[in-house]
Amino acid sequence: MAVNLHGRSLLTLKHYTRDEILYLLDLADRVKAERRRGDVHQRFRGKTIALLFEKLSTRTRCAFETAFGEEGGHPVFLSSNDIHLGVKETVEDTARVLGRMFDAIEFRGFDQRTVEALAQYAGVPVYNGLTDLYHPTQVLADLQTLRETTGTLIGKTITYMGDGRNNVARSLMIGCARVGTNFTVVAPESLQPDPESVDECREIAAKSGSGIVVTAAPEEALPGSDAVYTDVWVSMGEEKKSSERMQLLAPYRVTADAMRATGNPQAVFLHCLPAVRGNEVTDEVMDGPQSRIWDQAENRKHTIKALMIATLLA
Repeated sequence: MAVNLHGRSLLTLKHYTRDEILYLLDLADRVKAERRRGDVHQRFRGKTIALLFEKLSTRTRCAFETAFGEEGGHPVFLSSNDIHLGVKETVEDTARVLGRMFDAIEFRGFDQRTVEALAQYAGVPVYNGLTDLYHPTQVLADLQTLRETTGTLIGKTITYMGDGRNNVARSLMIGCARVGTNFTVVAPESLQPDPESVDECREIAAKSGSGIVVTAAPEEALPGSDAVYTDVWVSMGEEKKSSERMQLLAPYRVTADAMRATGNPQAVFLHCLPAVRGNEVTDEVMDGPQSRIWDQAENRKHTIKALMIATLLA
């Protein structure tokens, strides 16, 4: 099936089909190979992108800036201190202005409604670099990394341990359901994904041939896993819950024993970063031979570049 993503925004992977996601991953593989060969292109020459950041960022900001800049485009970083986003000016009005000046907009912040309003009123592609609900560009890199490691996404299993309600876990569940990858969330009951999201993803997974499992028991979840994934125990904005989370999530720390419990010597460790070493994962795992976190971080750039090529160029 022919895929045409020109002019499309990416707010959540729920809006993308399996074929469209795989198209982006194939394109990401190609631009990564170009980068490794030293091939230089200027595909975004004469184009500009506004990068709106309410939250701090390392990988998302660097991925968007370098991917756009090395293709000849001009990225403009705008923090909450730089513009009137939702303050003195509505998000809708800001979107209308930026859409007249830029070819695309990236937003990283809190409220999903903000990125949706930007997409509705800007008239140019808008990319969700992270909100409290979703982190779709991260999951594109996760899927690229898993496919590089295992050779396929079909029938593979990602087991996510930790806070199962957060934006990464929710987005991974959607992405895996779309492409036919099994997804297991292992988390205490109070931190498991909401039933509505689980049911929605199970409907999607039924069509792709994959499965969604939610459990509180690591010993049930880990055997047979192809990747063990975790994220920080305390998300941005939840710092007051730090002590409570430490106690609640200690049994869900990814250790060398947890990796052995997969029963799969080829299983890999994934983390979206930044990591709090010693909390959600031990140094032994992060720096060990099964870790693919640095490939995963690099792939943020390649998948984001692929997304922008697919949506900005005819």
